[in-house]
Amino acid sequence: MAEGLEKLEDMIVRAAETTTGHVQAAKAAVGSVIFGQNAVVEQALITVLSGGHGLLVGVPGLAKTKLVETMGTVLGLDAKRIQFTPDLMPSDILGAEVLEESSAGKRSFRFISGPVFAQLLMADEINRASPRTQSALLQAMQEQHVTVAGARHDLPRPFHVLATQNPLEQEGTYPLPEAQLDRFLMQIDVDYPDKDAERRILFDTTGAEDSKAKPAMTAEDLMAAQRLVRRIPVGESVIEAILALVRSARPGPDAGAEGKLIAWGPSPRASQSLTLAVRARALMEGRFAPSVDDVLALAEPILKHRMALTFAARADGETISGVVSRLKSRIG
Repeated sequence: MAEGLEKLEDMIVRAAETTTGHVQAAKAAVGSVIFGQNAVVEQALITVLSGGHGLLVGVPGLAKTKLVETMGTVLGLDAKRIQFTPDLMPSDILGAEVLEESSAGKRSFRFISGPVFAQLLMADEINRASPRTQSALLQAMQEQHVTVAGARHDLPRPFHVLATQNPLEQEGTYPLPEAQLDRFLMQIDVDYPDKDAERRILFDTTGAEDSKAKPAMTAEDLMAAQRLVRRIPVGESVIEAILALVRSARPGPDAGAEGKLIAWGPSPRASQSLTLAVRARALMEGRFAPSVDDVLALAEPILKHRMALTFAARADGETISGVVSRLKSRIG
């Protein structure tokens, strides 16, 4: 019996080492095309490894679209892109049934699938579409299938949505509802590159040839990695840190002095997301168990879109990042 357990442990360790090699190669391949955004690349890969969806927030021109396109190539996924506009309809995303007539004169409906039937879907400027169209993605993101004319259509596996959003207050934008924001495992803030990275961008992208991404994984490798992430053990101290952090981000006694600043906080889905994400981060770095440091590193991108401050707190100049930072300091 003991020998069987040892063999099983050896198999898990070997699988973890192989998967870590694949993931690190994928990170390096993406980083060879996307310069100066190491944290963004890491968080996007952690999101996909955790089996979730990511919301990329940043002003135009920071390579958000190129990041998703590059990840599709590197991870060996069938990637499609939808440009969200105010006149986009749900059928433009999901697909529609069309009436066809055969040569014998018999009429029947045939389903023509929309771009949501992809393994990696880029929803570009998702906050420009109407709420009705945004909601068409909700079922796909949560249930991994869509319903059109009463018929269920399963989506390919794996299925991930990486949506982009411009943080600019412009006409013609519709803020995402809280229920849809909660479906995104992580909000990934994309900031301006530093001077050295921008210098490299100038030389690399304005020459005769651009850097091209190379495949580092397949869809099967990715799904094997996602299964492995769920088997990585999580220590009691890490679970306690996750619970303490998420519960303190809600209005109430657990938040202490910060409680009066918070209008509403994260649901248990945030705890689930953080538990998966810390495992994925550990695996990416070649460790076989997550630590409290992983919880602190991923707390802000996982919590910030699942919280809101009161009007009084915002009027006093408080920010969600500042509140989360103070909550983190209690743990680490």
